Amino acid sequence: MNWIDIAWPMMAGGCFMLALVHMVISAKQGYRPANLAFAVTGISVAAVAVFEMLLMDSKTPGEYARILLWGHVPVTTLILGMVAYVHLYLHPGRLWLALLICATRLASLVANFTTGVNINYREITALRFSSMGNGDLIASPIGTRNPWMTLAQLAIFLLIAYLIDASISARQKRPTERKRVLPISISMAVFLIASACWTLAVVTGTLNAPLVVIPMFMGVLLVMSYGLSSDLLEAAQLARNLTAAEFSLRESEQRIEVAVRGAGMGLWSRDLVRNEIWLSEAAMRILGFGPNEKFDRSKVLARVHPDDRERLDRYTADAIAGDGALKVEYRLDLPGMGMRWIESHGQVDFDPAHKPLRINGMVLDITERKQAAERFQLVFEASPTALLMVGPDGVISLVNRQAEVVFGYTRAELAGMNVDALTPARSRFWHSREREAYANSTRSREMGAGRELFALRKNGDEIAVEIALSPIRFESGVFVLASAVDITERKRADRELAVQRDELAHLSRVVMLAELSGSLAHELNQPLTAILSNAQAAVRFMAHVPPNLEEVRESLSNIVENDKRAGEVIRRLRAMLRKERAEHRRLDINDIVVDVLRIIRSDLLNRNVDVNSRLAPNLPQVDGDHVQLQQVLLNLIMNAADAMSEVASDREINLATSLSEDGMVVISVADVGRGIPPEDLDRIFSPFVTSKSSGMGLGLAVCSSIINAHHGAIWATNNDGVGATVQFSLPALPELPA
Repeated sequence: MNWIDIAWPMMAGGCFMLALVHMVISAKQGYRPANLAFAVTGISVAAVAVFEMLLMDSKTPGEYARILLWGHVPVTTLILGMVAYVHLYLHPGRLWLALLICATRLASLVANFTTGVNINYREITALRFSSMGNGDLIASPIGTRNPWMTLAQLAIFLLIAYLIDASISARQKRPTERKRVLPISISMAVFLIASACWTLAVVTGTLNAPLVVIPMFMGVLLVMSYGLSSDLLEAAQLARNLTAAEFSLRESEQRIEVAVRGAGMGLWSRDLVRNEIWLSEAAMRILGFGPNEKFDRSKVLARVHPDDRERLDRYTADAIAGDGALKVEYRLDLPGMGMRWIESHGQVDFDPAHKPLRINGMVLDITERKQAAERFQLVFEASPTALLMVGPDGVISLVNRQAEVVFGYTRAELAGMNVDALTPARSRFWHSREREAYANSTRSREMGAGRELFALRKNGDEIAVEIALSPIRFESGVFVLASAVDITERKRADRELAVQRDELAHLSRVVMLAELSGSLAHELNQPLTAILSNAQAAVRFMAHVPPNLEEVRESLSNIVENDKRAGEVIRRLRAMLRKERAEHRRLDINDIVVDVLRIIRSDLLNRNVDVNSRLAPNLPQVDGDHVQLQQVLLNLIMNAADAMSEVASDREINLATSLSEDGMVVISVADVGRGIPPEDLDRIFSPFVTSKSSGMGLGLAVCSSIINAHHGAIWATNNDGVGATVQFSLPALPELPA
């Protein structure tokens, strides 16, 4: 056993006992947050001491790295506890700096677990062992410094800056507070600087020593404990003095009670018998008086806005005549500060005969709160959407002007109404359950995602709406700000657009089939000719003596087959020509490709165009309209054939289907034609853009509209060699359960 095995457990135990003492003090003497912050810090220092013992006893670099990694958890709680102690006990002036320290340290903890082996080292390559003289060895790390360690060091130096800020702020405090704050803040800063320098020297290899900071943080803890212990001694002494002078300090106790309620607000007292007024330093500052400026009640009233003086006097007179409670808001016109809003609370002190003696109270500058409320009201009223503030019980408490327009009720009618009354009867049960679920898990989001929402106007009409919800927390509970937009006209426009899109798609199909009329005539001519030939053959076989019935039967079978073939051609033609609303269902994209190739097979033969199809097997199904997707593919193939009209030979279209990494079914049509002019690539799918002398420029625009309606994408690129490739993708559907 060496002295480290004795000293470190003793320091850990001492820290834990100090923490336990102050935790008991916080519990026994009411809520004392500074003592509680000290207790958290003390427990964290004890935990760090344990981790340092494990570090010095490490045998391998990996073991050392893991212990140091998890050792930063109590170090983080230690830093957060110190920040809370400084904020609660030393009262520096900048809360944002405290929050910045906490955020920086937490960010360094994240970096500790995500960069390198820990925040100090990118990697630990070896351990250096030092002898303690009795055969025991302690480990010191050798490794590469982690650049993210700067973030952890930054948190320490920000804490030092916070302590310096506390020292500077102490100049403006009473001498007793100044004597308390300055030694504590300076001592803590010195110990923190020492720990930061020691850690940096060890990690960078400047100092060949163990990575330990407990002696420095033990000093910090003792300084913190000294301050709190001094306060306890002072509080005990003050309690004895207060007991001895209870009668003479009764008035001061009342002022202290009001000050506690006011939480640091300015104190004032008005002697109603002598008509004198007393103001604390904070109250003088709030009311615009300098530290040594003479004042009386008339000077105070002279600064009150003329429109508020009569109200201030009336509220004061009512308090004196009533139960003595005073609360009033008024404006002050202060030189060089402009108009300020003041809130004043007070309590009248009566003698046993209920004669008013004095009023003790506090003042608070609420200008920023008033301005924020006014700005909120302006934004609330100016919003182009209907806004409703709904309480936890579902009752509307606040609405704006646009809500009257959307729902048809007046503002007075909406205020106090249950929000369920604005939903259609068929949706109220669902709406109530949705509102209750939202109250238990509040976050900003859209309401009814994936469903169409409807609201009920005063006249009974239903309107389509989009609703966004945002939680707002008050002391009385969680309120919800609902933003409602009437989308009835948008829905109507969408329906009209869908009808126009279907009309345009139908027109495009008619034009396309007109171009394919020769091919279709050829397709029909073949089976009709075969039917005629087989019928003539059957007549001849019947004329034989005896009749050749076997040949007649075969001829009749051929007639049936060719009739079915002609019927199939006519069926596909009618399917392309029919004008009906799109009917989406599960489709196999490979089946659509095969159907289209059958339709245009003869036309492609007439154009001397070969089609090489590579259809991926086992593709997932897509959701779409069979005829519309046929039209898209037919248009792309015919465009590819037209693009190769000037190619003398080897006219070839490569048609492929595949599944992309993001789960989209992709269909590509590639040709070896003249390609797409570069200036047209970005606008090739716009209406009336075409490279054909006789084209209308609507084919690709219709294709783009159809694919967008199917929630897919379509694009075109020029090939590396010759020709162009047009591709479109459609969302794949999940497989149906077996």
